[in-house]
Amino acid sequence: MGEVGVVLAMLLAVVASAYLVRVLPAVLPIPLPLPLVQIGLGAAIAGFGWHPVRLEPHIFFLLFLPPLLFLDGWRIPKVGLFRDKGVILELALGLVLFTVVGAGFLIQWLVPALPLPVCFALAAILAPTDPVAVSSIAARVPIPPRLMHILEGESLLNDASGLVCFRFAVAAAMTGVFSLGSATLTFLWLAFAGVATGILLTLGMASLQRLLGARFGDEPGASILLNLLLPFGAYLAAEHLGASGILAAVAAGITMSYVELGGRALATTRVRRNVVWDTVQFALNGVMFVLLGEQLPDIVRAALQSPDLAVPRDPWWLIRTALAISAGLILLRFAWVWVSLRLSNYAARRQGREGVRMDKRLLLAMSLAGVRGAITLAGILTLPLALPGGAPFPGRDLAIFLASAVIVVSLTVASIGLPRVLRGLELPPETAIDAEEDRARQAALLAALGAIDAAGRPAPVDEKDADLHASAAEQVRGLYQHRLGGVMPGSDPARVRVAEQAERHYRLAALAAERKVLLAMARRREISDETARKLLREIDLVEARYR
Repeated sequence: MGEVGVVLAMLLAVVASAYLVRVLPAVLPIPLPLPLVQIGLGAAIAGFGWHPVRLEPHIFFLLFLPPLLFLDGWRIPKVGLFRDKGVILELALGLVLFTVVGAGFLIQWLVPALPLPVCFALAAILAPTDPVAVSSIAARVPIPPRLMHILEGESLLNDASGLVCFRFAVAAAMTGVFSLGSATLTFLWLAFAGVATGILLTLGMASLQRLLGARFGDEPGASILLNLLLPFGAYLAAEHLGASGILAAVAAGITMSYVELGGRALATTRVRRNVVWDTVQFALNGVMFVLLGEQLPDIVRAALQSPDLAVPRDPWWLIRTALAISAGLILLRFAWVWVSLRLSNYAARRQGREGVRMDKRLLLAMSLAGVRGAITLAGILTLPLALPGGAPFPGRDLAIFLASAVIVVSLTVASIGLPRVLRGLELPPETAIDAEEDRARQAALLAALGAIDAAGRPAPVDEKDADLHASAAEQVRGLYQHRLGGVMPGSDPARVRVAEQAERHYRLAALAAERKVLLAMARRREISDETARKLLREIDLVEARYR
């Protein structure tokens, strides 16, 4: 099968995975996360003997990671990111270095034939967690919101530290030389230059788009396409400067969320853009894990047959080693989180601030949620094929297998362990979030009522239609007053939620009846398909609010 056929097969596998992940819980004792299902389908594609995709790591980085990291940076709650910045930085920087040292020596102990710099390189690329994999797990596991914000922030920021450690470990394996001062300066440049590139490019694009829109009008299609190109531009610009393209993409996404607060984008542009980005995210996430599954048979075969190291070529030895490394990573993460949170809380109490209060079950959940994914896979595949003298790079195939196995194990452990750890855990309700939402709703509704009163009748208007305008204004005012009654101070929260659920039930029933009649009229050709599409889109937009 040609390359185009394999790509189409992988896209079909992504579509199939969306349905399989809903069917499998009925026949399996535990729910499987979507990434594991996609990895399995990728392995099935490879099992048919089709021509495997040649996975170039640099192309993989460029095509998959920038848009996904950009979108995660865009959508991550910024309040939680900045509120817990101390904890997030401890995980994104301190935990990575702790993992590189601890896991590096662990791998050396498990595989003595593997040179120590290669062990550190493998540990460094295993250190970063993956936001895509974390989000995939969180979609089916009720992770507390604050814990999820910390995990997302950590996974967005720990890529640079892990990749810098990986780069220097590989350089040490190639040359036998390592400089701590040079590594520190390189890290600072990668981080700060990458973040600055993403911020400046996003602000420049937003300014240009604003000028073009003011002069020539806004075109939703062009605006959405430019938004899709932004993460690739930030990544390539940062890489051209020798900075971190990954951090540039993340910074561009975070900056874009603040640019959006300007409210200059048209409503239709926002609706269409969200749909496009949701589709892109689903497709790229799926293809990424299907690709991993498609590569697995060759990775296992190379690990069993490669003669570059004097290690056992027993499949069970490979499995035991991968499980031991995975367990070591969980223990290292648990130890770091245990110590760092206590130190952070101690410092917070001395300053009169509230710390992050987490019991042992939440600490265990945080340790199990350190899921590895695309960054680990793409990074380990960049290991050189040979040393400067021409000899094969020691342990390359074994390192690739161990990294791939840890990805699968971390996904499996998180999907099995997290629901059990968090089951029945009583957490304080997010009352602050509910109160914040109620305040925002009340302010928006009061502004809407004031705008109705100030709008007056459109000019010119026929006096004989004055009663129609008055009736329309009163109808709209009544709708807003009904919604305002649910969020006024002193309203019973329980009754407000009941009223919202009741309104949702009746609205959806009415909208379904409208849609049924319009579709029937279109089938009988009583209305044109163009009219049907227009009216159905209006119904769909209203229904989206209640869904």
